[in-house]
Amino acid sequence: MEKPAASYMIGGTQIAARPLEPMLYLVATPIGNLGDITLRALETMAGCDVLACEDTRVTRVLLDRYGIRQKPVAYHEHNADEAGPRLIAALEAGKSVALVSDAGTPLVSDPGFRLVLRAREAGIRIVPIPGASAVLAALTGSGLPSDAFMFCGFLPVKDGARRARLEEIKAVPATLIFFESPRRLTDTLEAMADVLGDRPATIGRELTKTFEEFRADPLSSLAAHYAQADAPKGEIVICVGPPAAQAIDAQDIDRLLLSLASEMPAAKAAGEAARMTGARKPDLYRRLLELREKS
Repeated sequence: MEKPAASYMIGGTQIAARPLEPMLYLVATPIGNLGDITLRALETMAGCDVLACEDTRVTRVLLDRYGIRQKPVAYHEHNADEAGPRLIAALEAGKSVALVSDAGTPLVSDPGFRLVLRAREAGIRIVPIPGASAVLAALTGSGLPSDAFMFCGFLPVKDGARRARLEEIKAVPATLIFFESPRRLTDTLEAMADVLGDRPATIGRELTKTFEEFRADPLSSLAAHYAQADAPKGEIVICVGPPAAQAIDAQDIDRLLLSLASEMPAAKAAGEAARMTGARKPDLYRRLLELREKS
């Protein structure tokens, strides 16, 4: 029997999906609100020859919402060694393969990177289809600095390993972003307050869903709140502000300014030094001019 024409539906209108070239497409899906899917994602899921996903039941909900008649196949942590080669074989046979996660962007805290590595080794082109991301949704809603950030995934479950990992990253001059289980949230916040210090932080919960919540406070206050409250429900993202800028010796600042100014215009050098030290750009610019006059 001939395969039905690929299509998807928006607002009761059926839209034909164009055939795809034989590549591996990494398709971001909504993290909660199904309305956050992109048009390009819909066309890719409808038009691909093979649709791989973490949980076929979860993906079926999204497919049904948009009238996509695909039969997804499972690719997840527990079957990656068997399913991965089958997907690569399909690509090498000239088929298009789309990989979606249960929620958000593929490869973020899921085994998709193994498939991408295999595809690259086989000379197959990789095409990311961007979209929703819990990491960026939490960061933009946190009110914390976003000029530099580090995604840290899930911390280890055991307290000793968790604290050791926090020690490794405590000096990173960036906002730190973590995923966490609701049942471990209090223990994690207490460990963060002990190891990282009482930094400003924001908890993002159930992002894009009906009961979306942001709670911002110092880490110790957040730990105390969740220790007394009922265990929260839903998916949790923790954003922790960067460490406070350390005082820098005036001579070190002078050396930094001169080094930067040897590679870029004075105004840009002053701006970069301000970002690195926390000092004011106008003050650094004036100091750089003074140093140049003396040289």
